[in-house]
Amino acid sequence: MASDHIVKSFDDELAELTGAIAEMGERSRSQLGAAIAALLARDAAAAARVVKLDLEVDALEQLVDARALRVLALRHPIARDLRDVLSAIRIGIEFERICDFAKNIAKRSIALRGNPPEALLRSIAGLSEIATRLLADVLDAFNRRDVQLALQVWASDEQLDEAFSAAFVAILDYMRAEPGNVQPGAHLLFIAKNIERIGDHATNVAESVHFMVTGEMLTGDRPKGDRSSE
Repeated sequence: MASDHIVKSFDDELAELTGAIAEMGERSRSQLGAAIAALLARDAAAAARVVKLDLEVDALEQLVDARALRVLALRHPIARDLRDVLSAIRIGIEFERICDFAKNIAKRSIALRGNPPEALLRSIAGLSEIATRLLADVLDAFNRRDVQLALQVWASDEQLDEAFSAAFVAILDYMRAEPGNVQPGAHLLFIAKNIERIGDHATNVAESVHFMVTGEMLTGDRPKGDRSSE
């Protein structure tokens, strides 16, 4: 992080805070990938590991909060530095929530009984690929302070919404086909919705990156493609 600070320790504290946020972002991406891999492989043990690893993410978020509060209390940052610290707190919360959704996916994977149609699992995997790309891009935008990439992520969530709407309809059709499909279909619906919510949190990170760099909040409604509630 480029800086004109005279006090090197201040620079070091900001760098540590940024590094911890980046690690949370990497964790969110890897946790989602591991949860989906466990689902597709029908591997309950792997899913259980995803659930357990969420405790490490919670501890990392607490570390981020502690470091941010220390900087606020001892350094009294202003202007760009203050935006960096406040945005770090907000982004840390978003990445922690994404990991919570990955944990929820893993739990649903464990509870899912039987073998749902491959077409539905492919649809879930497709949703995950879009969400993973959004996470990778928004983390890159954070690391490079790239406003244009952040804006791209902010607008691209519509693709995930549209894919979720299509998956929602397909899963409902599966559930209507016969009574025995209702329970596994419900788990698949929750999994799909969790992935869609991950996209929402990725766009929240994009908004925070935009604020961090420019000092301005994004205005206007984000493009939405989810029609499942209509």
